[in-house]
Amino acid sequence: MKKIKFGLPKGSLEKMSIELFQRAGYTITKEEKRAYNLSIDDDEIELMLIRTQEIPLYVDKGVLDAGLAGYDWIVERGVEVKKVKELPYSKRGLGKVRWVLAVPVSSPIKKVEDLQGKRVATELVEVTKSYLKSKGVKAEVEFSWGATEVKPPHLVDAIVELTETGASLKANNLRVVDTVLESTTWLIANSSSWDDPWKREKIKSLGILLEGAVNGIGKVGLKLNVSEENLQKIIKLLPALRRPTVSRLSENGWWAVETVLDELQAREIIPRLKKAGGEGIVEYPLNKVVY
Repeated sequence: MKKIKFGLPKGSLEKMSIELFQRAGYTITKEEKRAYNLSIDDDEIELMLIRTQEIPLYVDKGVLDAGLAGYDWIVERGVEVKKVKELPYSKRGLGKVRWVLAVPVSSPIKKVEDLQGKRVATELVEVTKSYLKSKGVKAEVEFSWGATEVKPPHLVDAIVELTETGASLKANNLRVVDTVLESTTWLIANSSSWDDPWKREKIKSLGILLEGAVNGIGKVGLKLNVSEENLQKIIKLLPALRRPTVSRLSENGWWAVETVLDELQAREIIPRLKKAGGEGIVEYPLNKVVY
């Protein structure tokens, strides 16, 4: 049987990535005796749980046909892979993450040019070197094996560190000098695998489902019935991806209205819909929204 070998990121993106697969319609279970192997209810997919930093490398080499990896590590590894689909999610939800240049609050360093001749610690060594070069700054960049936030000012002058909310930086009395790189998660594929018609279609289909799962996060469906006389009032209240779906009911003079909206909008709008004449209002969760 044909199948694709797929790398799922282990670590900070692991929980959210598995949740996306589940929202996309797959059932995933961990194999207790093999921590890096996952079972999925699709015989055409073989899943492996691998550190996100390594996935671009293994996809590039063809060990994996495809995988999910951060744009930061795709750039850092300098690999040549097919970027199939951007999936803007991170550890805590939707959106981008940032690699920032940070220094102690009391540091005299105010701008990147002040790093001339200084020492910087980071996991993202090659990206940081390229960033400093683009700014015309010569500084020593060393690889950090972890706990990067605690290193300045005694071990290094500055760090380049990943942040989503900035809470960890603040907790360590650090301030941001500049953003080095913004990153999102990408579905990537090996170039040779992408040239294989069957594998390409399988990866593209998976991309559609995963993108739909990302789009569905925080969204709900809403449907209700309304009389002819109140129909326009209801439509004006409803946000929609394009326009609400409106269909005639079997009872003369009544219409069914359905739309998709943010979950937080729903709690605000439902009482207003009721006051405008809406009846039989139903809110339901969404796993996927495919545009």
